[in-house]
Amino acid sequence: MTQPITFVPGRKQQSHSVPALAPQFTQAIPLSLYVHVPWCVRKCPYCDFNSHTAPETLPEKAFVDALLEDLTFALPSIWGRRVETVFFGGGTPSLLSPEAIDRLLMGFRTLLPLSPEAEITLEANPGTVDAERFSGFRAAGINRLSLGIQSFDDASLHALGRIHDRAQAMSAIEAVARIFDTFNLDLMVGLPHQNVEAALADIDQALAFSPPHFSCYQLTLEPNTPFAAAPPAGLPDDDTCDEIQDRLEERLATAGYQHYETSAFAKPGHQCRHNLNYWMFGDYLGIGPGAHGKLTNHEGVRRAMRHKLPKLYLGAAGAGGYTQTNDPIPGDALIGEFMMNALRLNAGFTTDLFERHTGLPWLVVSREIESAVRDGFLEWAVPGKHLKPTRQGRRFLNVLLQRFL
Repeated sequence: MTQPITFVPGRKQQSHSVPALAPQFTQAIPLSLYVHVPWCVRKCPYCDFNSHTAPETLPEKAFVDALLEDLTFALPSIWGRRVETVFFGGGTPSLLSPEAIDRLLMGFRTLLPLSPEAEITLEANPGTVDAERFSGFRAAGINRLSLGIQSFDDASLHALGRIHDRAQAMSAIEAVARIFDTFNLDLMVGLPHQNVEAALADIDQALAFSPPHFSCYQLTLEPNTPFAAAPPAGLPDDDTCDEIQDRLEERLATAGYQHYETSAFAKPGHQCRHNLNYWMFGDYLGIGPGAHGKLTNHEGVRRAMRHKLPKLYLGAAGAGGYTQTNDPIPGDALIGEFMMNALRLNAGFTTDLFERHTGLPWLVVSREIESAVRDGFLEWAVPGKHLKPTRQGRRFLNVLLQRFL
């Protein structure tokens, strides 16, 4: 699941040099809806998302009821605002039946001013779907599928703990390509015992299907995961991973894909609008266990999180207590949050976007910006108006971001 980047609760952050900033918002900010489905057939050892092993029988009706009630209670915070994109993430949303997705989307359209052109994405695991199920999702209103392929190599899939194999991955892609006009393939690189040639073989196999969108991530050992506690043998070294990244970027550019975000590549017209709203620091309402949200009003910006455990979330039904935390984001923290998202975009952002989506004047970051320009991390695409990371800034993004935290 692609997520917006946020400060980690409880982790001490360095304060920005300008204290007590008071954001002032004068324009509407784009709004998205994120729906978290917390169950998987089996938890992958590298995954740090809020996912749980599914019970033998999903409490599907109770879950749909809870999501719609959660949304109903949240309506005052987004009243009258049009929703531009919807994203079902997880977990494994494709565990839900097409009938459940249909009921949810009908409920969303009843409760919300959902744009007629809304991008509506559902994440799917090739081991949980077939062509009939894909057709059911499309009929329900899903217009974009994101398939978690990760690799076409059976040994790599086994090492990652995936429940599908190469044959299921190929079959799923063929079905999705027939049914959906736009879709994404998730691939991972830097896998155990993977060399440059093996990583490029996965890319070439995916390219054979001409997917409109790629997400290519390097395997990372996230804290509090089985892989962090016991790293798999044979992980490629940094030099190999750097070469893989360089070669896959070249391969995808030659094939006509735009590298528009740190891990995302798209053919023209197929960028993920939902994720772009994250990276541009737009607003999003999150419903479902552990879902995060960020909403702006005249008083400022608040970040909320729903109860993470499915049992607690479902237990809130009828009482409306789905939200675990709902806190204001201080004005100085908005600077770091904006930069952690917007600087993932290779095209960068405009000074006007910064002011609209943080409510702060450009002056509060101008000193750090000019310092990063002098040091070769940022460059002006349009002097004084449009800023973007350089190749050095993209490769050393964490170093660049420290300037704004």
